[in-house]
Amino acid sequence: MKPVRLVMSALALALALPAFADDPAPPPADPLSFNVGLVSDYRYRGISQSRLKPALQGGADYAFDSGFYVGTWLSTIKWIKDAGGDAPVEWDIYGGYKTEIAKGVSIDVGLLQYEYVNNKLPTSANTLEGYGALTVGIFTAKYSLSTSNLFGFASSKASGYLDLSAAVDLGEGFTLTPHFGHQSVRHNGFYSYNDASLTLSKDAFGATWTAAVIGTDADKAAYPSPDGKFLGKTSVVIGVKKTF
Repeated sequence: MKPVRLVMSALALALALPAFADDPAPPPADPLSFNVGLVSDYRYRGISQSRLKPALQGGADYAFDSGFYVGTWLSTIKWIKDAGGDAPVEWDIYGGYKTEIAKGVSIDVGLLQYEYVNNKLPTSANTLEGYGALTVGIFTAKYSLSTSNLFGFASSKASGYLDLSAAVDLGEGFTLTPHFGHQSVRHNGFYSYNDASLTLSKDAFGATWTAAVIGTDADKAAYPSPDGKFLGKTSVVIGVKKTF
């Protein structure tokens, strides 16, 4: 929840078995998938949700042949407790529709509920956002708009987040993803900011490994940890995720 130095971290290369032209076609993908992961810091829109500490994450997704999908995802967090509440987990529930409208052009629209069970903050942290994304080739533009107050900010309904990114195939299984975002917090301009990141990912050893440089231009006084550290500072974040 961004000017930023971008530093690339290399991930270990994995050996891949050769593929042959006469190999049988792979079976259709299972519409139901699960994932579990670990990150050195849970950054959401550039702001640490885990007090700059590691977080455990996991979720499940179901994709229908029609293009509709539903899913859920959870992560350990610390920011609710730091804000005086009592919710150690973020629970996301989402659904939407994704389809290709032309060759290399796709759209994705949906709703996402962020749930912080019994968060007990003066303004509930629970947030509902609608989103729409357009992907053209390697480039994606996405906009999310809150239909409720945003993450506990009072009178912040209709806050928006613009997400611009690209997925650059570097070969050998490496992908480089530059990203720029802008979070506006309606009626709470002090908390609005830009974020940027550069993520290098690699599928190896049955998992996806990532190294990202993430930072924000948020006001340091707006997003401090209990011990005074800036939760939007530029940092390298390492992660691993297994999907099955």
